[in-house]
Amino acid sequence: MSENSESINEIVSFEKKVEEAQKLLEQLVDPKITLSQSVSVYKEGMEKLQSAQKLLDEAKLQFEELSQPQR
Repeated sequence: MSENSESINEIVSFEKKVEEAQKLLEQLVDPKITLSQSVSVYKEGMEKLQSAQKLLDEAKLQFEELSQPQR
């Protein structure tokens, strides 16, 4: 797989994780959700956001490495 297609897959993966976290947030604001369900949904949402943050950090590191002057 080329670097370009890997980057596109990471972007799609990042976007998907954020979108899934947003859907979970919508579930949390539902007044009918139980405490047990809200804890489970919150935990799942945090895992999605942490995973998305990891992808973002990796992309930032790659950008910084590419921005460094070549010696």
